[in-house]
Amino acid sequence: MRETATSTAWMPLALATATGDRRRRTGPEAQAAVVVAATVPAAAVSRNLRRESLVMTSIYRLDPDAGMTKAMTQQPYVLGTGGDELERLSLQHSLWADTAHAAWRRAGIAIGQRVLDVGCGPGYAAFDLAQLVQRSGRVVAVDESEPFLKHVEQQAASRQLPHLSAHRGDAEALPALVGGEGPFDLAYARWVLCFVSDPERAVEGVAQLLKPGGRFVVHDYFNYASMTLAPRSPHHDRAVAATKLAWHERGGDPDVVERLPGMIDRAGLEVVHLACHQRTARAGESMFAWVDTWWHSFAPKLVDMGLLAATDCEALLAELASMRNDPQRFIHCPPVYEIIATKR
Repeated sequence: MRETATSTAWMPLALATATGDRRRRTGPEAQAAVVVAATVPAAAVSRNLRRESLVMTSIYRLDPDAGMTKAMTQQPYVLGTGGDELERLSLQHSLWADTAHAAWRRAGIAIGQRVLDVGCGPGYAAFDLAQLVQRSGRVVAVDESEPFLKHVEQQAASRQLPHLSAHRGDAEALPALVGGEGPFDLAYARWVLCFVSDPERAVEGVAQLLKPGGRFVVHDYFNYASMTLAPRSPHHDRAVAATKLAWHERGGDPDVVERLPGMIDRAGLEVVHLACHQRTARAGESMFAWVDTWWHSFAPKLVDMGLLAATDCEALLAELASMRNDPQRFIHCPPVYEIIATKR
C-alpha cells in the first residue's frame, strides 16, 4: 500500500511496478504465481481505475559522478497518479496519521526544525510536518512522480505553507538532489525503502544529510506475507503471494525491515527505538477501508501483470464485499514496523 511513486509511497498496500514483465519463473516463484492470460471484467473494477493503471512516469535522476541530471524512464506507478489514487492515499494517511505523529513526537520534532520527507507521494505527511515545524522551520519533500509533486506544490500554496518545497528525484540520490537544503534535524520515510532497489544507498543518503544527533524515522514492512483474512481465504492468500512476487521481480523487498538495522548501523546511525504496529480490521471499522481500497486498486493490476487469475481476483473482491456485513470475520493487516535512529 504505497505512498509515493518513486521507488517509494506505494502501499500501505502499494507497489510501484511495471506491467508487461513476463520473466520465466522457477522454484518458489513458480509456486507463488498463478500466471494466466486474462482480464478482469469491467464490473470488477471501475473504468477510472483501469484507465489510470498504467501511467508511465518519466523522471530525472541525478548522477553525482557526472555532476549532471540525466533523463531516464522509470517503471510506472502501477496504481496510477490520478484522482482515485490521491483519494486512496489520503484515506491511508488519515488511518495512519496517529502512528506517524506519535513517532515524530518520540523523535523530538519541534518548531523551527528542518525535515526531509523521503518518498513523499502526494504530500499528506509533508503537510502535517510543515504545520508542526511552522514557518520558522523547513520541510523538503522528495518524490519521483511529477503529478504527485504538482499536488504537493498546489496544496502547499493553498494551505499557505511557503516553507514546504517539493523536489523531483530518486530516493537513492538524495545528497546530490537536496544536499543544499540540509543539514536536517529529522528525516521521514514511510513505505518507501521497501520499494527502493538499493535501500542501503537511500539510508546512506539520509545519514549524510542529517545533523549529528538528527533522527531518522521509518515506517515500513516486515513479515508482509502474514497478511490474511480470518477465516482464511485461498483467493486472498494467492493475491498476497502474487503481490510479493511482483514486488521482488521489480527490485523491491516487502520484508525490508529485517535488514534495516544493519543498514542503519553501517550508515553511522544507531537504532534507539523499534516497534511493530499490528492492525486488524472488521466490518464497519475505518481500517477495513485500508485493505478494501487496496485490493480494489491492485488486484486487477496483478491480473494484468499475469500474476493472479481473474477468477481469484473476482472471488477476492466479492469476498471483501460480503465481509462488510459480517462482523464475525476480520482482516489481519500487514505488520508495519517503526524504527527511530539517531546519527552518531
